[in-house]
Amino acid sequence: MQIIRDIATLHRAVSALKQGGKSVVLVPTMGALHAGHLSLVRMARRVADHVVVSIFVNPTQFGPNEDFVAYPRDEARDAALLVEEKTALLWAPDVATMYPTGHGTHIEVAELGADYCGAARPGHFDGVATVVAKLFNQVRPDVAIFGEKDWQQLAIIRRMARDLDFGVDILGAPIARDADGLALSSRNAYLSPEQRAAATAFPNALKAAAAAIASGADVGEALAKTEAAIVAGGFDSVDYVALADADSLERLNVWRAPARLLAAARIGKTRLIDNLPVK
Repeated sequence: MQIIRDIATLHRAVSALKQGGKSVVLVPTMGALHAGHLSLVRMARRVADHVVVSIFVNPTQFGPNEDFVAYPRDEARDAALLVEEKTALLWAPDVATMYPTGHGTHIEVAELGADYCGAARPGHFDGVATVVAKLFNQVRPDVAIFGEKDWQQLAIIRRMARDLDFGVDILGAPIARDADGLALSSRNAYLSPEQRAAATAFPNALKAAAAAIASGADVGEALAKTEAAIVAGGFDSVDYVALADADSLERLNVWRAPARLLAAARIGKTRLIDNLPVK
């Protein structure tokens, strides 16, 4: 596996991978890889000839009081895992390479980024859209894979890729979960043992809400019960629980297909997100 840190070398390496009409798939990450990330890499191997994984903890998607400095980093461990997964290339730039002196451009995907995590984390999705656009231009993949755990992010990237004519196929990978149902996340490492045990209240409450709405329950009542169940289970607060159109992210008061239950909640200093389809 090649580990590359400068753009000129990256372009030469990707061009070599594409020789003979071979395809390249990009899996963007912020490192601290877990089984969820590795499931994306395995999916990537099935859809293209060569897998490129990026590791970059992007400062522009963190707010001033968020965990940019504390975000877990272990590139050596991550690289070893990617070698085992037969990754062709690890793109691991530093901040100066991604945002050279004088960088002043950002991308905003209007409407899709305004609600939910966008409201709770102002500027977050502008940072996400900008760094992903840069990764697309740097790696020039045929396909890119993102996890469905951050459904709002996936919807924003799909819209951006379409609107800006990137010509990259955006694929969503199913949420990877622990045996007790909690969605895998690098931030789960922040949880104490007691918080980790309590955290199962989050997916359990969403699962109950999805079943209730699918069975015809009033959406507003189901969402209120879900928020109460999350707090009763040990969470300190709920940023949002919403039923949304899976494509436009419009909030729904009455179920219609395709629909997605979206939620974010805080336990201790950790903010967790999750979502489920409502069929």
